[in-house]
Amino acid sequence: MLETLRRIVQIVASSDSFRESLDVLVHEVRAALGTEVCSIYLLNKEKDRFLFAANEGLNTDAVGKLELGLNQGLVALVAERAEPINLDNATVHPRFHLVPEIGEEAFHAFLGVPVIHRRQVLGVLVVQQRERRRFDESEEAFLVTLSAQLATGIAHAEATGDVDKILKGDADSGLARQDVLYRGVGGAPGISLGTAVVVHPAADLDAVSEKMTDDVTLELQVLDRAVESVRGDIGRISEQFAESLPPEELALFDVYLHMLDDNALAGDIRGRIRKGYWAQGALKQVIREHVRRFEEMEDPYLRERGADVKDLGLRVLGYLQDIRAKKTHFPDDTILVGAEVTPGMLANIPADKLKGIVSIQGSVSSHVAILAQALDIPAVMGAVDLPIINMDNEPLIVDGYYGEVFCNPSPGQIAHYQDLIEEEREFSEELEELRDVPGITLDGVRIGLWVNIGLTGDVSRSLDRGAEGIGLFRTEVPFMTKDRFPSEEEQRAIYREHMEAFEPKPVTMRTLDIGGDKALSYFPIHEDNPFLGWRGIRVTLDHPEIFMVQARAMLKANAGLQGMLRIMLPMISSLSEVEEAKRLIERAFAEVREEGFDVKKPLVGVMVEVPAAVYQSRQLAKMVDFLAVGSNDLTQYMLAVDRNNPRVADLYKDYHPAVLNALLEVSKSASAENIKVGICGELAGTPVGAVLLLAMGYHVLSMNATNLPKVKWVIRNLRRSDARRMLAKVLRMGTAEEIQTFMHKQLVEAGLGRVVPTHHE
Repeated sequence: MLETLRRIVQIVASSDSFRESLDVLVHEVRAALGTEVCSIYLLNKEKDRFLFAANEGLNTDAVGKLELGLNQGLVALVAERAEPINLDNATVHPRFHLVPEIGEEAFHAFLGVPVIHRRQVLGVLVVQQRERRRFDESEEAFLVTLSAQLATGIAHAEATGDVDKILKGDADSGLARQDVLYRGVGGAPGISLGTAVVVHPAADLDAVSEKMTDDVTLELQVLDRAVESVRGDIGRISEQFAESLPPEELALFDVYLHMLDDNALAGDIRGRIRKGYWAQGALKQVIREHVRRFEEMEDPYLRERGADVKDLGLRVLGYLQDIRAKKTHFPDDTILVGAEVTPGMLANIPADKLKGIVSIQGSVSSHVAILAQALDIPAVMGAVDLPIINMDNEPLIVDGYYGEVFCNPSPGQIAHYQDLIEEEREFSEELEELRDVPGITLDGVRIGLWVNIGLTGDVSRSLDRGAEGIGLFRTEVPFMTKDRFPSEEEQRAIYREHMEAFEPKPVTMRTLDIGGDKALSYFPIHEDNPFLGWRGIRVTLDHPEIFMVQARAMLKANAGLQGMLRIMLPMISSLSEVEEAKRLIERAFAEVREEGFDVKKPLVGVMVEVPAAVYQSRQLAKMVDFLAVGSNDLTQYMLAVDRNNPRVADLYKDYHPAVLNALLEVSKSASAENIKVGICGELAGTPVGAVLLLAMGYHVLSMNATNLPKVKWVIRNLRRSDARRMLAKVLRMGTAEEIQTFMHKQLVEAGLGRVVPTHHE
């Protein structure tokens, strides 16, 4: 049966269309089970009816025409119960509904199984026979297993509009409906109304063969011309945005250029060509290897770099194949839509016409999301259900706050969002006045509002929004731009640039956080379970030479500055790790002083990211100068949920009671030992999270710079005593949904509803 299952799934997957895949499916299932009838019914959510979508064994003239109500017949009962129904004589069942037009009078044996995706019934798969007999357990198990495997495919067809075409007889792609809502995640805040322009990659790596060549010299010359052409494109993109982006943000395009250097992608491709592969095949091999390496990494920010490598590869391939992008008309209100939007796709779009971005793939860590934030362009990433087929020129509303996209909005919806845009504009102007004032509550409690930094371009954006320090500097980012470990001087120069920019504000440098899924290209790590493997502090303690070089570079970068250097240790799970790391830092400090550098002793803290650190937080607090919760990782470890996995992403809850209790425990431990406690993660950048953390006694909230103004506004318009009253009630609640609903209501009642607007009418 297993081989039969695999064969059917493969045949269905290779079908040229969804319509064909349904026909193939019923044919193959009927043959595999030796039954007389196999049918598929698809749920039409708009009409609350089941469509007779495919069949073999009954009257096929009714396919695409016959519909059943939600309470009509055994098919509806299967969907209602969301479980298989196996009957030896269906005709005597009280829910049996005879449909003479499809010729099922003579069929008694009935087995129906639901097709379910993410707890939603999409349809029903049915087999029938004339004889009165119950399908045996193996047959039922076969059909259940098959429907579970096919559910993802049907869900994808629903997302791309193929299901809708069948439900509407191919006359409508589904976009004619008004106010159709699709959800993703907010990549850049803001709201925009505009016209969809769908973009596609210029070339297809999958279609490239890996043939050999007899003329290596010619292939090397062809590659050089293609690479230089792409370099020219990137230079023009950089010039195009030169006036609208701060100088630091333009460094993103320098990263692209470095990737094309001989010691990076271009060199690897040349190496493959010299082994005898033609240029296109060598390119395909190298790009796939690099993309796979990035995609296997755990850190969302680093994982997104794989999209950049892929984009570069496609651009080079385009020139190798002498492909030229077709001329595209960009209206004044362009909303760029693509399966995977990349910075390179922005090349031909006038900056003043780009009003929004929607990407099926990607996250808030994508380079496109980072650029959108710098340009104040609303963006929605990871809108996996958005049917981009035939979306060109469709009117859209992009809500980057809530990660929502409305297709074909009604006049009422447009008017509603236009009002919201005006409200947001007025609010933003008010927030600018708070840039240079501290985060102090109405009852005089001061809380530090710091930022998380990854790229040099984050610096100006953070300072423009009134950042009071760096709560997390991701030091692994400079390591990712090299084909080797950066030298002490190279690290010192990068760290110094950030420290001088923030002088005299404090700067928190996280020691190298690699390992497991975050392996560097020149330091590969392969493990069966990278999430629980060799990573973070475990790697650098096993390689003290790496740790020492980095610690010395941090100390030297801080020489002569007033700003306090804070060194933060990632993924701590035991006290011995802290003891060993502190000894190395002490040694690095002594060495740097001996070399004559005027350095002061840094503060040393640990990141609380795993449950073990929560339960040992009191003991850890005795050993360090500060604690800092990494709320993103802690939430994932507490709930055993990868928030980037779409299958379980809805289980990732910032306000889960277990997470909030862990955060409170860490704060109590820090308070008991009289040390500072902060948090760096997305929770700190949300108004609700900021209020709860204020109530718990956190001293520092470190966040994305974009979120800082609104969080400051909330802090300055609230009393900590009121926040503590809210927290007391929250801690008695049992679900994240209950907590979020309560807190939103509390903020509205406190006059802070502007940060939790209801965008729906």
